[in-house]
Amino acid sequence: MNTIPIEVDISTNRAECALGARVFVNGVKIYDNAHVTETHHFSHDISDEDGEHELCIELYGKLPEHTQINDAGEITQDALLSVANIQVDGIDISQISANLIEYHHDFNGGQAAIVDRFYGNMGCNGQLKLQFTTPIYLWLLENM
Repeated sequence: MNTIPIEVDISTNRAECALGARVFVNGVKIYDNAHVTETHHFSHDISDEDGEHELCIELYGKLPEHTQINDAGEITQDALLSVANIQVDGIDISQISANLIEYHHDFNGGQAAIVDRFYGNMGCNGQLKLQFTTPIYLWLLENM
């Protein structure tokens, strides 16, 4: 059986805040870091045989005190997880990720749950979901 790698970099802008990250591939947890402090390059191999797959990245542990808001109600400082260099079989899909990745969150309990586009940062507890099929080249042709 041949495999293809899924790779992603996960980092934080405020290492002092205990933001956690979990990564699931096809529903199986394969990474869990309760306090992201530096960039972690994540890589996992999946089968390249015909099939449907899901990459899910979860931010957890974000607390209200991780966001500073001024008297005008504007965010002046926030703790975020960055998800970058998203690659499938060595092909960087970061540039098209806003169209492919769904960001499921509820503004940390402050509003109703939504499904949003993803633009590189996670600022609310929630999950990024990328669904794709293999063979990967056919999926890329359909989505680029």
